[in-house]
Amino acid sequence: MTKKKQAIGLSKKQLEHYRQLLIEKMHEILGDVNAMEETLCQGSGELSSMPMHLADIGTDSYEQEFNLGLVAEERKTLLDIQKALGRIADGSFGICEGLGTPIEANRLEAIPWTRYSLEYAQMLESGKTFANENPRRHRDSA
Repeated sequence: MTKKKQAIGLSKKQLEHYRQLLIEKMHEILGDVNAMEETLCQGSGELSSMPMHLADIGTDSYEQEFNLGLVAEERKTLLDIQKALGRIADGSFGICEGLGTPIEANRLEAIPWTRYSLEYAQMLESGKTFANENPRRHRDSA
């Protein structure tokens, strides 16, 4: 497969910068996930002869569910980061998957794994479009 031309004109240096950002974030998240999973495993094995109050058991259950939710969200971000690294490799990094326009540099700096421009992300949040729908079709017919 041939490499796509970089539509937004990101230089090799810029692409390398974003690749480094993604790798750093991936390492950070992996450390966080490992620490949370370790905490979850340690907390679930506590057995003692001391009676626990029902409220304490409820709090522990809530904290465990909350932490499991955080781990799941972090794993989703790791997958998004891997996909962004793939987009760097195939030349499609920095292009909004919804509008086909360049993603703003400040957005890429803040969330380098993003797939959408700010405009399209706002459209998704407001319900004006859906992630697998092409909004350009609506613009052209309007």
